[in-house]
Amino acid sequence: MSLTKQADEGITFDTFMEGVWRQNPVFVMVLGMCPTLAVTVSAENAMSMGIATTFVLVSSCLLVSMIRNLVPKEVRIATYIVIIATFVTLVDYLIQAVSLKLYEALGAFIQLIVVNCIILGRAEAHASKNPPLKSVINALGMGVGFTIGLLALGATREILGAGKLFGISLFGEHFQPWVVMVLPPGGFFVLGGWLLLFSLLRSRKEARAEA
Repeated sequence: MSLTKQADEGITFDTFMEGVWRQNPVFVMVLGMCPTLAVTVSAENAMSMGIATTFVLVSSCLLVSMIRNLVPKEVRIATYIVIIATFVTLVDYLIQAVSLKLYEALGAFIQLIVVNCIILGRAEAHASKNPPLKSVINALGMGVGFTIGLLALGATREILGAGKLFGISLFGEHFQPWVVMVLPPGGFFVLGGWLLLFSLLRSRKEARAEA
């Protein structure tokens, strides 16, 4: 294997992991807080929103990267929004076709993917300046990182608030759920706990690096 190919693979892996860990949208950059707090009352809702957002993110960044040299700078933001809105509409109809129950649970937050700053930010900051493959890998990493963040919150809230995970009972009928966890304040409590954990992990990593 040539050094060039090894370097390309390293860049690809680093590009992917940037969104999964180093710049995780939820736990590091603290972006997309509206769906993060609103739909994470269960792991199923969180996973579904994460997958939907990842699809829109990857598809939009791929198309933006492909036409990056054709779009005038004056209308680039409007063009990106139209592209994102197109894929969001597709996702909206797909979820309706697959499960009306899930569609009702996610509510207006499906359409609000259009204004998710993660997607527009990736389109403007990365996809518009890089070739398709690198843009897709970066977008996929961000989408996976966002999904992990949503799932971490959704699973925690569902376990503590209902004693279940993906609808499966974990503790039996005698478990007393923490009802606050499935209410809006519970989202803030759980998010604060995860942010504290990530902050402690980063601090320990920096301390070891300095030692």
